[in-house]
Amino acid sequence: MAILVELVLSGIMVGSIYALVALGWTLIYKCSGVLNLAMGELTLVGAYLSLTYYHWGFPFPVALIAMLITGFILGLVTERLVLRRMIGEPILAVIMITAGLSFFFRALVGFVWGTDTVVFTPPVFPREPVRFFGMVFAEIYLWSFVAAIAMLVIFVWFFQRSRWGLSMQATADDEMAALSLGVSAKWVYALAWAIAFMAAGVGGTLLGNINGLNISVGYLGLLVLPAVVLGGLNSVPGAIVGGLAIGILQNLSDAYVGKLTGGGVKEIAPFVFMVIILLFRPYGLWGWVRIERV
Repeated sequence: MAILVELVLSGIMVGSIYALVALGWTLIYKCSGVLNLAMGELTLVGAYLSLTYYHWGFPFPVALIAMLITGFILGLVTERLVLRRMIGEPILAVIMITAGLSFFFRALVGFVWGTDTVVFTPPVFPREPVRFFGMVFAEIYLWSFVAAIAMLVIFVWFFQRSRWGLSMQATADDEMAALSLGVSAKWVYALAWAIAFMAAGVGGTLLGNINGLNISVGYLGLLVLPAVVLGGLNSVPGAIVGGLAIGILQNLSDAYVGKLTGGGVKEIAPFVFMVIILLFRPYGLWGWVRIERV
């Protein structure tokens, strides 16, 4: 039982980081209906920006804030230079543009920072494990969980209480009605990309502190996709719950099924779960069910 509880709790800690990245998926889809295939690369760029600021001598909280500011600006610039030109174009064309952005950002990271694994030096979080009730957790997971939850609370507050957060929700619900009330749809789309860049960057930074940072962190975008599908592509609470669920699923499948298969289940299990969810709940647990009448 102690092992099971330990697996669930550590899955929740990692899942909270997945939830941050899933939030970026959801924001862009919720506001524009576009599935952003460059989400993993946004994670990668944000993580390397944090690493760069940290190695320049910034304290880690300051480096994280600097990354958030830079990510916000990069999100606005990306939307303005690339995505805004695609407004009114077929959704498939916009999705292919995001696929092109993913290759561009991945190549940019390899050119600027290289492809070798790098770590935050000196380590940001203590390496000594934390023990309680017979369970052992790396302290880095605990602090990453706290940081991820804090960011999620800030984002949820922004969407529920701030003027621009409410404008984003209004645009997602009914774009024409929002426009009639004076909401700028173009600014809402740009803000969605900026916040997605920030959320993905925090998730990548936390993961980089856990496992080291290299080009493979970019695959996190696809790994988080099952979490987004589970919660519903346009549901912010669903993205959070989906991220936590995928973190738990990975741990349990690796511990109990991985023994029978020789490993590799941890990476496959979320996608198997996603296929099952799509068969029975095509819109996810909290996604909007669209009804079309002819």
